[in-house]
Amino acid sequence: MTATHTSVALPAVLMQAQAQAVTNELSTLLAACVSEGGEAVLDASALNQFDSSALAVILACRRAVLAKGAQLHITGLPQRAQALAKVYGLSDLLH
Repeated sequence: MTATHTSVALPAVLMQAQAQAVTNELSTLLAACVSEGGEAVLDASALNQFDSSALAVILACRRAVLAKGAQLHITGLPQRAQALAKVYGLSDLLH
């Protein structure tokens, strides 16, 4: 199987109300587009209104990609989201 590179972006608003729909959409997309040995990029640079649900979405995307034997790289994660990840002890999983 050849390695693939897939890139998807998080929306600007990602609160609890949107989290399940975004998780379903992005996890499915990532799982369908990335292959074993590939890599996916989750672009969080548009994210400007969010709560801790955004971290749950990112972790779900990570699980979907890892399940395919690929790697997930997160880019553009806002400083506030990084601080929130640190509070929850998730920083290492997001790098």
